[in-house]
Amino acid sequence: MALHCLFMILFLLGFAESQPSFTHPFNHTDIQAVIGDMRAKSYYGFAILLQMLNGTSQPNRELTFLMPDDRELSASSIPVDEIEEFLLTHAIPMPLYFNDLSHFPTGTLVPSGIGSRMIRIHNRGRGDFFVNNAQIVSANVCLSSVIKCHGIDAIIEYDN
Repeated sequence: MALHCLFMILFLLGFAESQPSFTHPFNHTDIQAVIGDMRAKSYYGFAILLQMLNGTSQPNRELTFLMPDDRELSASSIPVDEIEEFLLTHAIPMPLYFNDLSHFPTGTLVPSGIGSRMIRIHNRGRGDFFVNNAQIVSANVCLSSVIKCHGIDAIIEYDN
């Protein structure tokens, strides 16, 4: 089991290092499908942030977004020139359903969309699953695209 986890972590790290962050263009249909899924589950703030990048940059690969709810987003200040970085720090560089995430044991580190920032998994089951400080409260929000997303209850914090 430990060897399997080690190989998965190495694969994810290699994948994160080999992929650029956001570039243009990306399949516009996928982005619109993801934004529609986010809106349908009341993640309007995250959908707006993703739309703000429309025309300037777009995700060029399959991702898993970890979306804080609107209350959390409205309580934070995200400078316009840091929206892309914010979205990437709330992303994993491969599409993962919650069932995929649930296979990671507690303590597993997975890369965020920013290669130098790692997300620590705290897995105590579906109702008690954390990524760093944020609990996944709404699994599998985005299902209409290759991009996946899950709702979280806080903005993800990273150790400096």
